Amino acid sequence: MNHLAHALLAGDDEALQLGGLLGDFVRGQPDPAQFPPRVIRGIRLHRAIDGYTDAHPAVLAAKAQLPPPYRRYAGILLDMWFDHLLAREFPRWSAQPLEDYSLGLRGLLRRRDALLTPALRRFRSYMEANDLPGGYADRAVLGRALAGIGERLTRANPLDTALPVLVAREEELQRRFEVFFPELRGFVREWIEGQG
Repeated sequence: MNHLAHALLAGDDEALQLGGLLGDFVRGQPDPAQFPPRVIRGIRLHRAIDGYTDAHPAVLAAKAQLPPPYRRYAGILLDMWFDHLLAREFPRWSAQPLEDYSLGLRGLLRRRDALLTPALRRFRSYMEANDLPGGYADRAVLGRALAGIGERLTRANPLDTALPVLVAREEELQRRFEVFFPELRGFVREWIEGQG
């Protein structure tokens, strides 16, 4: 899952949300001298979500829908596409309007700037310039984001041409998402409750 999903799944707890956003920018064990305990818990939640997602049968089936050479990058592509689906149908998943939610997340990142890694600070600027995560509802923004990820990868890849491949499989990917995401929400609720 990508940034919108990680933040949404963290619920109303800003420390878990921040940890969810930091999850892609912190390697190894989070340093307790750098991050408060609940933010570390959010980073761990991010990793639990990623593990659950990678092993879910509906996600594996969705990955199998992508042809070579895109299948090699299916994890990235589906993370981004699933955020697109969340953003596009946000009222189904949240009582808060998407624009307000996006502004709130960016505000959280500004308020907690001292806890951000340099890479997340750079990404926050990108978020602000592209109205993310709400901007993921717009396919043009999503296409540019995929191309940008592709440019940052060290080896040649097809991410800049992936959007039409995803759009062509939209109905099937939507069906897989409809099975997967409610189950992921249930997993996250249990994880949060089980962590005390």
